[in-house]
Amino acid sequence: MWQAPPAPVASEWLPVLDMAGPGPQNRWTVLLRALLLIPQFVVVWVLSVVAFLVAVIGWFAALVLGRLPVFAADYLTAYVPYDTRVSAYLMLTVDRYPPFRFRTPDYPVQVGLRPGELNRLAVLFRIILVIPASIIQSLLYAGWWMVAIISWLVVLILGEMPHALYEATAAILRYRMRYTAYLLMLTSAYPKRLFGEEPGSEPDGPVSATRPLVLSGAGRALLVVFLLLGLVSWATSSITATFTSDNNDDSNNPPERVTAPLVPGL
Repeated sequence: MWQAPPAPVASEWLPVLDMAGPGPQNRWTVLLRALLLIPQFVVVWVLSVVAFLVAVIGWFAALVLGRLPVFAADYLTAYVPYDTRVSAYLMLTVDRYPPFRFRTPDYPVQVGLRPGELNRLAVLFRIILVIPASIIQSLLYAGWWMVAIISWLVVLILGEMPHALYEATAAILRYRMRYTAYLLMLTSAYPKRLFGEEPGSEPDGPVSATRPLVLSGAGRALLVVFLLLGLVSWATSSITATFTSDNNDDSNNPPERVTAPLVPGL
């Protein structure tokens, strides 16, 4: 008996990060990168405070509506790309200073988000569900920053970021962006594909240097190194915090001194 073929299963759509490939960078802007970004750090902090308040309101609304209200989706889909652009500039993957505006269609770092229907149960337990992804992105960032001075010197000397380092850094940026988008309920897709995609995964061909994000062996190895360094950083900070806490407890509660007569009975 003839049977109709099964309907095709729609693949899960993940937030996308489009970036230009590594290119020449102005050594002066590399040298002063952190100082140049001070105004942006202030702006991002203010925007993040507003994003937190909007996300809290959006969480309650999503439990009722099954999606973010329009005002929350509009603001958060503008905030996440802004934060990603600043991070990309800070982490030396792009040489062009991020503009002070939400819509930047000509900037070499673009983020694609599609807010839509949400599973109410997943929204209810969002903070718990996101813990594994939060740990991974925290370890990656900690590991990257442990060797940030070396990366900075390499880019300063060469005038551009080596390809393997660019791949690993772009993978970290993309994973963090997907984590933030999931946390803020801009997507129902859990953050994944840290180590990139296979060649040819884009049916219509490559869209940008990071879409699809195809990592070389060296790029994947660097990601593993960053994860291991993040674990070392976490373990070191935990041991230091425990040691400091024990010392503080000892100093706040000095041992009692018992004075006894030198001659028994007196």
